[in-house]
Amino acid sequence: MLIRERLAHKRPVFSFEFFPPKTDAGEANLFRSLERLAPLEPDFVSVTDGAGGSTRARTMELVGRIKREFGIEAMAHLTCVGSTREDLIRIIDGLGDAGVENILALRGDPPKGETAFVPVPNGLRSASELVALVKDRGNFSVGGACYPEVHPEAPDAPTDLAYLRQKVDAGVDFLITQLFFDNDRLTHFLREARAVGIQVPVIAGIMPVTNVSQVERFTTMCGATIPAALHDRLREGDGDPQDVFWTGVSYSAKQCEQLLARGIFGVHFYTLNKSPATRAIFEILKLTRSGTG
Repeated sequence: MLIRERLAHKRPVFSFEFFPPKTDAGEANLFRSLERLAPLEPDFVSVTDGAGGSTRARTMELVGRIKREFGIEAMAHLTCVGSTREDLIRIIDGLGDAGVENILALRGDPPKGETAFVPVPNGLRSASELVALVKDRGNFSVGGACYPEVHPEAPDAPTDLAYLRQKVDAGVDFLITQLFFDNDRLTHFLREARAVGIQVPVIAGIMPVTNVSQVERFTTMCGATIPAALHDRLREGDGDPQDVFWTGVSYSAKQCEQLLARGIFGVHFYTLNKSPATRAIFEILKLTRSGTG
């Protein structure tokens, strides 16, 4: 199933993101989470490409297993990092041969310890080049990333939107946002994106907070902000995992309720390979929507 076709006929869509574990125990935990989340009937799941492409083989393996064993559409993340054009062609063709129809095309972060992205010889320089390459290799549905609060490397919002427009022009079918906690920031971003001609569906990336220091680290890396009221409440509960968990779940559930009321195309949950928070949010949304239907 091509995700672009699902988006054309269903709204909203719900999806989950996982990362390839590094150990057998981690893989067993991932599949337990998948077993618990599968009954929620996600429209698709995605599997990330590790730093520097370090888990690429495992990503490809997991995407195939998820489709075979759970019957859930799976999307592979693919980055330019550490790969030549020929390497990427082999990977893309291999995904196609394995029946994978959806790819999230990303430039990728600079290697650890480096501040600037430098392509390898005969490598690709940007996500837009990777999008064009994927489109050239087959009938894939290609997603891209966007940043409601501006990419950390972009000097300003207009420049960031100009780069995003290049990705869309190269063939991106839909966009998934980086995590954010303020829906008004997404509304402003969407208004500005539409104004520069970006018309593809945008799916909201939501990360339920279950660990305070972890989310502080993530937001610092990606340039997102935590609203002061939420941050203060999380800090009050820090040290009590259950308090932090339910603070994060209730906040994300309210955030999703508001997004759905505003007509968002879909919600993409950053699960961190865990199921309880996402399952709890779905239960809250189910109760809320049945109570108002």
